[in-house]
Amino acid sequence: MNTDLDKHSVFFVSDRTGKTAESLGQSLLSQFDGIEFVYKTYSFVSTEIEAHFVASEINKDSIATGQQPIVFSTLVNDEVQQFISSTDACVISLFNAFIEPLEKSLQIESSHTIGKPHETYDDADYKKHMDAIDFTLKNDDGIRTNKFDKADVILLGVSRSAKTPTCLYLAMNFSIKAANYPLTDDDLKSDTLPGFLLPYADKIVGLTIQASQLNAIREQRRPNTMYASLKKCQEEIKHAGIIMNSHNIFTIDSTAISIEEIAVMIVKEKKLLKSH
Repeated sequence: MNTDLDKHSVFFVSDRTGKTAESLGQSLLSQFDGIEFVYKTYSFVSTEIEAHFVASEINKDSIATGQQPIVFSTLVNDEVQQFISSTDACVISLFNAFIEPLEKSLQIESSHTIGKPHETYDDADYKKHMDAIDFTLKNDDGIRTNKFDKADVILLGVSRSAKTPTCLYLAMNFSIKAANYPLTDDDLKSDTLPGFLLPYADKIVGLTIQASQLNAIREQRRPNTMYASLKKCQEEIKHAGIIMNSHNIFTIDSTAISIEEIAVMIVKEKKLLKSH
């Protein structure tokens, strides 16, 4: 038997903690022997931006494994749920599965209120989680460098080296305020960090990537341009490495590892769970 076929990805997606989706989903899957289920939970998914990110992760998994992942969702908002339902996955909306027959039996429409009372949650944890997501979205791609003092971690690297998806994953799964900054052509002319980043050197994690992979990614975005050329990619990666080495910045090669793995490495290296 091919052991690769014995593993199957399972996603739990919720607008709250995800405990309901996990509990019921795992109970159902326990009826199937001979399969190792690989679980991933996405909690507090309440906006279309967040749902779009989760949907892209589900589709990436489908492509990588060659199998349709199983998705257990307790999302209440129909517009948000639609992003998940449109993925190449077996999507089971636990909320709709129970609400619709209950509405028919009770002859009344449900309120469709998020988190009432299908899950219990801590208001402080929820606020911390939403603050982290809000911060991360507002501090993506060096948009607001004047707020970097509030960041738990700052990801640094050349354009298209997986900074944004990693930041979103850190915010959505660990409630970490993650900012990122793309090194520009002017930045790469120097052998040291841009001046405004120096006070935050201890917060920085570098992301690098193999030039051939970066070239392929950029060609999809802006084909046949200098920005996407292999030579340009090689030069940027080389100079970015010099900058990071000059400050002994912990650096991760994102070429052949998943966003989840990158995030866990960052959390462990920076000991970010101590305060979260």
